Amino acid sequence: MAHFRSQETVDSALRMSDNGVSDRANAEIHGVAIKTIRRWRRQYQRLGLPRGQGFEPTPCPRCDGAALDESAYALLLGWYLGDGHIVAARRGVYTLQIANDARYPELSQEVAATMRLVKPTASPCLRGHATAACTRIEVRWKHWPCVFPQHGAGRKHLRRIELVDWQREIVAKYPEQLLRGLFHSDGCRIINWATRPIVGGEIRRYEYVRYMFSNESEDIIGILTDALDLLGIPWRRPRRNVVAVSRKEGVEALDRFVGAKK
Repeated sequence: MAHFRSQETVDSALRMSDNGVSDRANAEIHGVAIKTIRRWRRQYQRLGLPRGQGFEPTPCPRCDGAALDESAYALLLGWYLGDGHIVAARRGVYTLQIANDARYPELSQEVAATMRLVKPTASPCLRGHATAACTRIEVRWKHWPCVFPQHGAGRKHLRRIELVDWQREIVAKYPEQLLRGLFHSDGCRIINWATRPIVGGEIRRYEYVRYMFSNESEDIIGILTDALDLLGIPWRRPRRNVVAVSRKEGVEALDRFVGAKK
């Protein structure tokens, strides 16, 4: 029995092919066979059929002045700084990849939805990693380096990472979103414990919630602590590469917009 695909699916697949997405990745994204992608491309080339509206390049907020969902961008920026990177694909296209622990599928879906808000024509691809228990969320676009000017060669902690003026303006409006992305990428919410002597010499154990963020980049740690300062959330650094939020009022504040991973 033949399986008919919507014109929207065909347009989306052909657009990705035009933008340099490989036939294999394109087929996975759209749930079709590789030979189907190749057949669509041959048919449109042979018949000279016009491209649909979906083939118009997605405009860039920086190059073309396109609208940008700033709240979603602040969240995606946090994920990118924590567990994201950008790699060059073919024909001047770049792939934004965000890694997330496979134990938290809801967060992976949140990342994919956020990518779609930042790039409205995106069709995020979620891939399981062959050697690690993580999910990689990917979207291709020619303008990822424009949107994330922190992109560069080498690991983030070995090079300078600074926000540019327009990014600082967004973070100043949406520090909660940035912190959510940072803590859910390179942080955690844990139950810590300590002991305290009481009357009679007895030692009592008590538990409390604590947020921890770990990153080797001093610049990224500074971006995190600046956002915490904007919200008046107390923090400290128990180790060189760790920021901790342990005071009750700080934990309660983070619980309102970060919370436990799921």
